[in-house]
Amino acid sequence: MTTESSTPSPSRLLLVGDATWTEPFADALETDLGATVRAVPTETHALEAIRTRRPDAVVTTHRLPETSGVDLLRSIRDRDATLPVIVATASGSEALASEAIAAGVSDYVRLDPDGDPVHCLLERTETVVETARHDRARHDRARQFDAIFRDPRTATWVLDADGTVDRMNRTARELSGGRDGSDATVPAESAESAAVPLWELPRWSDTDRVRGDVRQVVETALEGEFGNAVVIRGSDRRVAGGAGDDHGNGGDDRAVVELSARPITDDRGELVSVVVEGVDITDHADVERDLRRSEELHRVTLNNMTDTVLITDEDGEYTYVCPNVHFIFGYTAGEIRELGTIDDLLGEDLFDREVLAESGVLKNIECTVTDNTGREHALLVNVREVSIHDGTLLYSCRDVTERKQRERALATLQDTAREFLYAGTDEEIARRVTADAPDVLGLEAGAVYRFDPDANVLRPVAYSAGMREVHGPPSPIDADGRTLVGHTFVEDERLFLDDVHADDRLADRSTDLRSAAFVPLGGHGVFVAGTTETGVFDEVTRELADLLAATAEAAFDRIGREERLREQDRELQQRNDRLTALNRINETIREVDGALVRAGTREEMEHAVCELLTGEDRFRFAWIGSTDAAGGSLTPRAWAGTDRGYLDDRSVPLTDDGGEPAGRTASTGEVTVVGNVPGGLREEEWRKAAVARDYLSVISVPLVYNDLTYGVLTVYAAEREAFSGMVREVFAELGETIASAMGAIERKNALLTTSTTRVEFAVEDPSFLLSRLARAASCTVAYQGGARQTAAGSYVFVDVDGATVESVTAVARGLLVVESVKEINATETGGVLRLRLSRPFLAQELADHGVLFHGASATPTSTSIVVDVPDSADVSRIGRLLEERFGETQLVSKRTRDRTADRDLHSRFLGEVTERQLEVIQTAYYAGFFESPRERSGEEIAETLEISPSAFYRHARTVQRKLFSTLFEERNVDGAGPT
Repeated sequence: MTTESSTPSPSRLLLVGDATWTEPFADALETDLGATVRAVPTETHALEAIRTRRPDAVVTTHRLPETSGVDLLRSIRDRDATLPVIVATASGSEALASEAIAAGVSDYVRLDPDGDPVHCLLERTETVVETARHDRARHDRARQFDAIFRDPRTATWVLDADGTVDRMNRTARELSGGRDGSDATVPAESAESAAVPLWELPRWSDTDRVRGDVRQVVETALEGEFGNAVVIRGSDRRVAGGAGDDHGNGGDDRAVVELSARPITDDRGELVSVVVEGVDITDHADVERDLRRSEELHRVTLNNMTDTVLITDEDGEYTYVCPNVHFIFGYTAGEIRELGTIDDLLGEDLFDREVLAESGVLKNIECTVTDNTGREHALLVNVREVSIHDGTLLYSCRDVTERKQRERALATLQDTAREFLYAGTDEEIARRVTADAPDVLGLEAGAVYRFDPDANVLRPVAYSAGMREVHGPPSPIDADGRTLVGHTFVEDERLFLDDVHADDRLADRSTDLRSAAFVPLGGHGVFVAGTTETGVFDEVTRELADLLAATAEAAFDRIGREERLREQDRELQQRNDRLTALNRINETIREVDGALVRAGTREEMEHAVCELLTGEDRFRFAWIGSTDAAGGSLTPRAWAGTDRGYLDDRSVPLTDDGGEPAGRTASTGEVTVVGNVPGGLREEEWRKAAVARDYLSVISVPLVYNDLTYGVLTVYAAEREAFSGMVREVFAELGETIASAMGAIERKNALLTTSTTRVEFAVEDPSFLLSRLARAASCTVAYQGGARQTAAGSYVFVDVDGATVESVTAVARGLLVVESVKEINATETGGVLRLRLSRPFLAQELADHGVLFHGASATPTSTSIVVDVPDSADVSRIGRLLEERFGETQLVSKRTRDRTADRDLHSRFLGEVTERQLEVIQTAYYAGFFESPRERSGEEIAETLEISPSAFYRHARTVQRKLFSTLFEERNVDGAGPT
């Protein structure tokens, strides 16, 4: 087992709190304890520091910005249950102390501001750090002891300070007469004879002599000395201290056991327990018994023999060499004598002769020897004074090479596990595993294969120099289970092969590897270790290989968890950044919406949008442009931000592919985003000018509402990818909002203006309602007005000439857009129909853009539309709108007219009548009720409207009275008519 260093490494401490106390405390820690100190102000900084590199202890004040020391303690405990944490406060209370203790505080310190708080906290911190260090050391020693305790070749008992059995392993349980069990270690309470002294266990108590010998060994250890004896269980004899007789015949249950007992003391030197080890040396005892029967020399020698016994005189010359000497040294007895004296075999100055003379025996002297093959062996040597056949010194040698190797391997494995705690990448872990494999396993070749899920292969990420020498650099291996490495990974199965060349799954038969271990690393890959020798794997090597692989797998798991946490942190930060940017943009959009509401003209609206988008360093530059008269390029209408002549240096032509984003948007009508302007610097000229002005990303949005284009908004940002994701969607909606506001401005201006331009267009659209009716019925169909949108639908009156209204009605009822048809008036060659439509008529669509639909007429071969365009609207833009609506459009005529009087009279009259009254009077008008003579009577019109004749006449008289009142500007409140 390894021992603690007498000079522990300096402690790493983390201080959390205000600098007014952390700075003097940090100076004291560095000066008095030589500690490495890091100070941070907040809980967030503290958790990040712990995540980066775990300190030995954390010292925090109770009061922290936005939180408390107890809150920090809880956050740390959620991540690490063992990290020492000290909470210090100048104004503590029992409630606060209880809260800290409940949260798992290592120490709670109330600082007296009138005393020496730094010195007080320093002492408490040193105590906590030392306690944590001792706890870690104690846990390490416990793990090492457990590894030795589970050795199946040695029976081990752990006794309490009164000699009663506290714990035993399986081998000890079998030797001392308990039931067989499956557990490697068994608490004393589960044995048949629980909580009894060792010598009272069943098979020790079969004779008084055996029981007495066991008791003597234990009591020697209880007195603080090393106790040793060889007892014969199952007979009435025992071998103790190297002498004795045997007169028993033995039997199947006979066993000769060498017992050794060691006292275990605490830090104060007080006895806390006794560890008793027993080795079954029955075979050796049988040989000893035979030798004793023939010769006293053999009897005395074998009485002290554990492995190999040598006897010499005072000059070191051999007088006896045990026949089994070749098991350790590889030499025969004759060859041992030829080597020289005992000093040539075990080394000079093995012990002090005077000390041996005083005590008569020296035990457990450690030395290292080399056998005849050059291999080193670690020995425990007992030296005893004797007088046998001219020999005066008896040497009994025990080979503990395997135990020492195991101790060194466990120490190396412990160091490896500690290094894994600080490894930051999978490659570091893999390199460490292959570098430590020779020391842990004694195998010079090692490699780690990592699984690549994208390619479904196992790639060698690290391998030792020994692997390169005996095998060459490893190659990637398919994870299909057909090779040794692939099988180990796919089947999650360990393979310990004495000779890999005997296995058909060996991928490279040119390798010099013979014995090889293939151990899976979970879902991470495979660990391979081997040597050029065959048959080298024993149980210890297999167990150590499993431990090394399990430690590496745990380290890979930790790296994966930490990487996932870092990725989550990065994603969270990116989301926060996107949310911040989106909130900022939404705030801008709200300001833009407010400006759109307040603007009185389109020019004010455009300038306000550009100013708001570039204000407060939101975006670098913004401008709004519209297509020029020729339709080949964009003309800037408004702009704001850092321009530096960008629009002056270039024209913006309309293009479907490449070129300035504004030109692409104007041509395609789609949103254009360039996230990385410098990315195509050599392909497009506009990018050079943009990069020179720090325009690193661009978005261009069409300003379209109800299929009418009002221009293009283009915005430039000083950072890349500023318009991706939701930002793009927000700007697309902004474009629609701006266009809608521009349409509202035009509709408002259209209502206020008195000067209009009456324009007639010839259109070619077979799908237009009037064109379909005229073509199908071979007649002329003209719009008679009355286009209204009500809750019941959209209504329009049409005049038919050249065909019966019945034939046109039949055609209309076959159209999906027509929901119902009413015959208002009919003649032999025509009449008037009222159509209820499933969607708004063209008049409503044009009204959204401030344009008044005056009339339309269709024949089987041609269609014309007449509209009144206010001066505030662009006639050419209305023409493009109609062209998008109908396809081929031709301007026939246009003339300017003033409709002030008409507007005032028309508006006043419409303000006086209800929708129902207007419907009745329109139907009467188009039915010829006001013709002379009347074409249809009031009763007939009432029947068409599905109302009573009296109701029809009442509505007609009411509308007439309101019309005359409006015309003569005489109103009668009580409805009695003009005076």
